[in-house]
Amino acid sequence: MTAERALRTAAPHEVIDAVRGVLLRQYAADSVELYLADYGLTVLQPVSELPHTAEPVSVHDGPAGRAFGAQEPFVEAVGDGRVRVHLPVSVRGDRLGVLTVTLPEPAGDVPAELAEIARALGHELIVAERDTDLYVQARRKDRLTLAAEMQWHLLPGRSCSRPEFELGAQLEPAYAVFGDNYDWSATADRLMLYVTNGMGEGTEASLLTGLAITALRNARRAGLSLADQAALADQAVHAHYRGRRYLSVLMLDLDLTTGRARVVDAGSPRMLRLRDGRVERIPLDAQLPLGMFEETDYVEQEVHAEPGDRLVFVSDGVHAVASPGGETYGDAPLARAIQATRLLPAAEVPHAVLRELTRHRGERTPEDDALVVCLDWRGR
Repeated sequence: MTAERALRTAAPHEVIDAVRGVLLRQYAADSVELYLADYGLTVLQPVSELPHTAEPVSVHDGPAGRAFGAQEPFVEAVGDGRVRVHLPVSVRGDRLGVLTVTLPEPAGDVPAELAEIARALGHELIVAERDTDLYVQARRKDRLTLAAEMQWHLLPGRSCSRPEFELGAQLEPAYAVFGDNYDWSATADRLMLYVTNGMGEGTEASLLTGLAITALRNARRAGLSLADQAALADQAVHAHYRGRRYLSVLMLDLDLTTGRARVVDAGSPRMLRLRDGRVERIPLDAQLPLGMFEETDYVEQEVHAEPGDRLVFVSDGVHAVASPGGETYGDAPLARAIQATRLLPAAEVPHAVLRELTRHRGERTPEDDALVVCLDWRGR
């Protein structure tokens, strides 16, 4: 495809210009704009040389927001025989943004061809970000704190999709998060997921989380079991902080063939399950956080996921938040929020649950990070 060839040969900062050139020549496009979802998943930010020359658009409303939410092309009539086609830009379920193309009313397979170009663009953006800050900067409607910069750099993405499962995650406050984090990795037969909550505030919390996540990845990539991964990370954190700081983590190793999962619960994150319309907290044996004491042994538990299950993981910045009247969000309100979002795709659930958390908290300023991860299990 001409567009793919142009994308592969373009300089990293010229990827969108390469796509624009192809669409102008081959499809007589009048305009081509790329919008990327901001860190808080509230707006789609235009990609241009800074400072931005176009206004952001809502990620929830309007034609571009509809394409982003549904992950399907949306065609908008603009008059004079022209249309504006809004195309989701995603990579393996990770929703990056929307490509908007204005052109004469297309015939035949043109929308499908444009959708393929948008998918190819998504893959090239991931590669291009290694060598340019243009797209990272474009996603920011505000400045990130240093702690948030460190945390977002650690993350694998905000959503992921495979035939067996869908994942979605969101951190708040997006531009000032410091201790909470998540990580996931999938092979042909297994999915490993970590939900972490680092002690402290600011860069100190981010440094602690960075050390723990790196130690967990190191152990995972060495092929160690879940319990041994926890033990190695525990040793790494304790060796550096000597028990002054520690990190809570909920770890899951899911067998994609059977749905059986091994779990290590080391601290405050919680796991809830939506099954057959009913929300319940999965009881786990709480063990010591990583780094609290030297050479702690960890024990795996087994949980079985059935096709159709939705697993929701939350940090204590979610379940422990009280309303002005004193009701904790982790009691009935969280279950109601999960019920209310049951028809949403996994990628949209975390932001919706966090939006309900904001209403529950009222006007008070958040005192802690808030993290929600949603896992939809389809099975094989």
